[in-house]
Amino acid sequence: MTQHWPAHEIARMILDGFDDYREHFRRITLGARERFEQARWQDIQLAAAARINLYEQKVGEVNGWLRDGFDEEVLLEVGQWPLVKSAYISLIDPRLDDELSETWYNSLFCSLFSHDQISDGCMFIHTTRPSLRNRERAAQTHTYTAHGGLKGLLRSILADYPFDVPYADLEGDLARLEEQLRESLPDWVCKDPALAVELFWPVLYRNKGAYLVGRLHTLDEQWPLVIPLLHREGHGIEADAVITDEAEVSIIFSFTRSYFMVDVPVPAEFVNFLKRILPGKHIAELYTSIGFYKHGKSEFYRALINHLAGSEDRFIMAPGVRGMVMSVFTLPGFNTVFKIIKDRFSPSKTVDRATVIDKYRLVKSVDRVGRMADTQEFADFRFPKAKFEPDCLAELLEVAPSTVALEGDTVLIRHCWTERRMTPLNLYLEHASDAQVLEALEDYGLAIKQLAAANIFPGDMLLKNFGVTRHGRVVFYDYDEISFLTEVNFRHIPPPRYPEDEMSGEPWYSIGPHDVFPEEFPPFLFADIGQRRLFSRLHGELYDADYWKGLQAKIRDGKVIDVFPYRRKVR
Repeated sequence: MTQHWPAHEIARMILDGFDDYREHFRRITLGARERFEQARWQDIQLAAAARINLYEQKVGEVNGWLRDGFDEEVLLEVGQWPLVKSAYISLIDPRLDDELSETWYNSLFCSLFSHDQISDGCMFIHTTRPSLRNRERAAQTHTYTAHGGLKGLLRSILADYPFDVPYADLEGDLARLEEQLRESLPDWVCKDPALAVELFWPVLYRNKGAYLVGRLHTLDEQWPLVIPLLHREGHGIEADAVITDEAEVSIIFSFTRSYFMVDVPVPAEFVNFLKRILPGKHIAELYTSIGFYKHGKSEFYRALINHLAGSEDRFIMAPGVRGMVMSVFTLPGFNTVFKIIKDRFSPSKTVDRATVIDKYRLVKSVDRVGRMADTQEFADFRFPKAKFEPDCLAELLEVAPSTVALEGDTVLIRHCWTERRMTPLNLYLEHASDAQVLEALEDYGLAIKQLAAANIFPGDMLLKNFGVTRHGRVVFYDYDEISFLTEVNFRHIPPPRYPEDEMSGEPWYSIGPHDVFPEEFPPFLFADIGQRRLFSRLHGELYDADYWKGLQAKIRDGKVIDVFPYRRKVR
């Protein structure tokens, strides 16, 4: 063995790489304000994708640094890596983003070693960061009092958020926001002299909006507070709404939406602040929502192993129709599904394994507009065999033997995705009241339209491929046939040439690989005649090829269509 094993030097190089990543991440993030002010909507989408791709790009770069800087035999001496971890801990202890730097270290370790080398001695399976840090708080919030009344309170807030583009109608905005606050809060709250707003200082940017986020509170109660700002091109900035409903704010931070651009000096402190106003959100989801999706993945994994260790829960097959491409299993007490690719697909499917992987990765980087579930990709999960119901394990071993293997008392899942668990829409409708059916089908149509507005065509739009969230929103979650809307050739069915054509079981017209005939949707989507007629009344334009062609034309002209993550008051 070498006399001096370079643990500190390796740790230092890994952290230098993290600093480089954070600087590039921050540079992209800080550009959000200018892109918003200049209404560069397409650049916003490009920046969002670039920031997601940045992580793996920078991990690859640092992997190269390590291999160039150290003899490979020395670098890959895994038994010495507890020394690297120890040296790394001493380097990150003073940092304000130390929990993120642990995840970065894990990524570098996994890029160098196979997953069977993973252990808590070599890497951070469990965090070493104290939940309460004994250091001076970084000032990330600002407090406003209501001594000048609600309108004065709102005026003080907006005065602290000037942009290079002026507010189009500040007085009108203030009057409207004051009215909305009075409608949404109990009357006594609006008169309480202790009423105040604590606002997170940096602005959160996403898509075509900027968001002021905080809480409104008295001595005894609190409400989340979000003020979305819009840039109306040619008119100016508009304060669009004031939102204090916890469910609505939760939807704004949903797992179905793109990640916010926000400069966060102390990530843990901001996440804890969000957790206080949104107690129903898991910490993993909050980290992910502000762009730290890799650390969200770490927090998810820790929550999963803690749940398995502390409960009698066992994996079962997920309820619903079995997939033709994916096999899906879940833990009843853990609000997640695990999706693996089958070894053999149903004959009607023309995609292959590589294409499915590409489709799922695509979803990570496109605008999900609140209608597609975010996914996390994992390799080499290991679970105790005892944690699987026998029929679940038997089915997984049968349909995906290349992905699922039994190694003694351990089940190895070589590759899978995780998604938030939802109620499949087809199952939801089976037990829904008439009012719930109406609401769900209305939202199902909106989901398809909003995905189309974001240049996404779901492909397989069957009810079983959509889920209903705890907030009653309809979300798409089966991605093996998605494509960009602009890649699809929407066609009307040509009129029959002869009367015999209509009697034939075969089409009398040619069909290309990208051809879609919306007139065929009704019987394809709905076996239930009543639901078919209701949906036709609600969203009948989806059956018209010209509707889809019109959307394509807008997208090709560069138009980024508005999709709001909150309910808007009638103007």
